[in-house]
Amino acid sequence: MVELQFPAGFRFHPTDEELVMHYLCRKCASQPIAVPIIAEIDLYKYNPWDLPDLALYGEKEWYFFSPRDRKYPNGSRPNRAAGNGYWKATGADKPIGRPKSMGIKKALVFYAGKAPKGEKTNWIMHEYRLAHVDRSARNKNNSLRVSKMT
Repeated sequence: MVELQFPAGFRFHPTDEELVMHYLCRKCASQPIAVPIIAEIDLYKYNPWDLPDLALYGEKEWYFFSPRDRKYPNGSRPNRAAGNGYWKATGADKPIGRPKSMGIKKALVFYAGKAPKGEKTNWIMHEYRLAHVDRSARNKNNSLRVSKMT
Protein backbone atom coordinates (compact mmCIF):
# COMPACT_ATOMS: atom_id res chain seq x y z
CA MET A 1 0.00 0.00 0.00
CA VAL A 2 1.31 3.47 -0.90
CA GLU A 3 1.87 5.62 2.17
CA LEU A 4 -0.14 8.85 1.92
CA GLN A 5 0.28 11.65 4.45
CA PHE A 6 -3.02 12.60 6.12
CA PRO A 7 -3.61 14.53 9.33
CA ALA A 8 -4.19 12.62 12.56
CA GLY A 9 -7.73 11.34 12.82
CA PHE A 10 -8.38 11.48 9.08
CA ARG A 11 -11.11 9.10 7.89
CA PHE A 12 -12.30 8.59 4.33
CA HIS A 13 -16.00 7.70 4.45
CA PRO A 14 -17.63 9.44 1.49
CA THR A 15 -21.37 9.19 0.97
CA ASP A 16 -22.70 7.58 -2.20
CA GLU A 17 -23.45 11.03 -3.62
CA GLU A 18 -19.94 12.30 -2.76
CA LEU A 19 -18.35 9.30 -4.50
CA VAL A 20 -20.32 9.97 -7.68
CA MET A 21 -20.19 13.79 -7.71
CA HIS A 22 -16.75 14.58 -6.31
CA TYR A 23 -14.76 11.59 -7.51
CA LEU A 24 -16.35 9.66 -10.40
CA CYS A 25 -17.73 12.69 -12.28
CA ARG A 26 -14.41 14.52 -11.94
CA LYS A 27 -12.40 11.47 -13.03
CA CYS A 28 -14.64 10.87 -16.06
CA ALA A 29 -14.31 14.54 -17.04
CA SER A 30 -10.48 14.29 -16.72
CA GLN A 31 -10.54 16.90 -13.97
CA PRO A 32 -8.04 16.73 -11.12
CA ILE A 33 -9.00 15.21 -7.79
CA ALA A 34 -7.51 17.18 -4.88
CA VAL A 35 -6.27 14.15 -2.94
CA PRO A 36 -5.25 11.00 -4.85
CA ILE A 37 -6.92 8.61 -2.45
CA ILE A 38 -8.59 6.22 -4.94
CA ALA A 39 -6.33 3.86 -6.91
CA GLU A 40 -7.01 3.16 -10.58
CA ILE A 41 -6.69 -0.54 -11.41
CA ASP A 42 -8.49 -3.21 -13.40
CA LEU A 43 -9.97 -4.86 -10.33
CA TYR A 44 -11.44 -7.71 -12.40
CA LYS A 45 -7.93 -9.13 -12.85
CA TYR A 46 -7.66 -9.87 -9.13
CA ASN A 47 -9.25 -11.93 -6.39
CA PRO A 48 -10.88 -9.61 -3.82
CA TRP A 49 -8.50 -10.69 -1.02
CA ASP A 50 -5.56 -9.37 -3.11
CA LEU A 51 -7.10 -5.91 -3.56
CA PRO A 52 -6.44 -4.34 -0.11
CA ASP A 53 -2.70 -4.37 -0.87
CA LEU A 54 -3.36 -2.43 -4.10
CA ALA A 55 -5.47 0.28 -2.47
CA LEU A 56 -4.05 3.71 -1.71
CA TYR A 57 -6.02 3.96 1.54
CA GLY A 58 -8.34 1.88 3.69
CA GLU A 59 -8.59 -0.59 6.54
CA LYS A 60 -12.00 -2.25 6.20
CA GLU A 61 -13.13 -0.53 3.00
CA TRP A 62 -11.07 0.05 -0.13
CA TYR A 63 -11.90 2.24 -3.11
CA PHE A 64 -10.87 1.82 -6.74
CA PHE A 65 -11.47 3.39 -10.11
CA SER A 66 -11.79 0.57 -12.62
CA PRO A 67 -12.54 0.41 -16.34
CA ARG A 68 -15.67 -1.37 -17.46
CA ASP A 69 -14.99 -4.70 -19.13
CA ARG A 70 -17.57 -6.01 -21.59
CA LYS A 71 -18.39 -9.67 -22.03
CA TYR A 72 -18.76 -9.18 -25.80
CA PRO A 73 -16.93 -6.48 -27.82
CA ASN A 74 -20.08 -4.87 -29.24
CA GLY A 75 -22.42 -5.67 -26.35
CA SER A 76 -23.41 -3.83 -23.23
CA ARG A 77 -23.28 -6.84 -20.90
CA PRO A 78 -20.48 -6.45 -18.36
CA ASN A 79 -17.81 -9.08 -17.85
CA ARG A 80 -17.50 -9.66 -14.12
CA ALA A 81 -15.16 -12.63 -14.12
CA ALA A 82 -12.35 -11.87 -11.67
CA GLY A 83 -9.36 -13.81 -10.42
CA ASN A 84 -10.52 -17.31 -9.50
CA GLY A 85 -14.23 -16.47 -9.54
CA TYR A 86 -16.79 -13.86 -10.49
CA TRP A 87 -18.80 -10.96 -9.10
CA LYS A 88 -22.55 -11.57 -9.11
CA ALA A 89 -25.02 -8.68 -8.96
CA THR A 90 -27.52 -8.83 -6.12
CA GLY A 91 -30.54 -6.68 -5.32
CA ALA A 92 -31.90 -3.72 -7.26
CA ASP A 93 -29.82 -0.86 -8.61
CA LYS A 94 -30.04 2.30 -6.50
CA PRO A 95 -30.13 5.78 -8.08
CA ILE A 96 -27.65 8.24 -6.58
CA GLY A 97 -28.14 12.02 -6.47
CA ARG A 98 -31.02 14.44 -6.01
CA PRO A 99 -33.06 15.88 -7.59
CA LYS A 100 -31.63 14.37 -10.78
CA SER A 101 -30.06 10.92 -10.62
CA MET A 102 -26.37 11.33 -11.48
CA GLY A 103 -25.21 7.81 -10.75
CA ILE A 104 -26.24 4.25 -10.12
CA LYS A 105 -25.09 1.98 -7.30
CA LYS A 106 -25.01 -1.78 -7.81
CA ALA A 107 -24.23 -4.34 -5.11
CA LEU A 108 -22.16 -7.41 -6.04
CA VAL A 109 -21.01 -10.50 -4.15
CA PHE A 110 -17.89 -12.49 -5.04
CA TYR A 111 -18.30 -16.19 -5.84
CA ALA A 112 -15.19 -18.42 -5.98
CA GLY A 113 -15.14 -20.90 -8.85
CA LYS A 114 -16.92 -21.05 -12.19
CA ALA A 115 -20.46 -19.80 -12.78
CA PRO A 116 -23.10 -20.95 -12.09
CA LYS A 117 -21.69 -23.34 -9.46
CA GLY A 118 -19.41 -20.92 -7.64
CA GLU A 119 -19.21 -20.76 -3.87
CA LYS A 120 -20.45 -17.54 -2.27
CA THR A 121 -17.88 -15.61 -0.22
CA ASN A 122 -18.17 -12.73 2.27
CA TRP A 123 -16.62 -10.22 -0.17
CA ILE A 124 -19.01 -7.44 -1.18
CA MET A 125 -18.47 -4.68 -3.72
CA HIS A 126 -20.57 -1.62 -4.39
CA GLU A 127 -20.08 -0.43 -7.95
CA TYR A 128 -20.93 3.17 -8.88
CA ARG A 129 -21.37 4.32 -12.47
CA LEU A 130 -22.64 7.46 -14.14
CA ALA A 131 -26.35 7.25 -14.93
CA HIS A 132 -26.62 9.25 -18.14
CA VAL A 133 -23.82 8.29 -20.48
CA ASP A 134 -24.78 8.28 -24.14
CA ARG A 135 -23.60 4.97 -25.62
CA SER A 136 -22.44 6.66 -28.83
CA ALA A 137 -20.32 9.09 -26.80
CA ARG A 138 -18.69 6.51 -24.54
CA ASN A 139 -14.97 6.69 -24.22
CA LYS A 140 -12.45 5.18 -21.83
CA ASN A 141 -13.14 7.72 -19.07
CA ASN A 142 -16.94 7.65 -19.38
CA SER A 143 -17.00 3.90 -18.80
CA LEU A 144 -14.99 4.10 -15.58
CA ARG A 145 -16.50 2.79 -12.38
CA VAL A 146 -15.67 3.57 -8.80
CA SER A 147 -15.97 0.57 -6.50
CA LYS A 148 -16.05 0.23 -2.74
CA MET A 149 -14.86 -3.16 -1.46
CA THR A 150 -15.75 -4.51 1.96
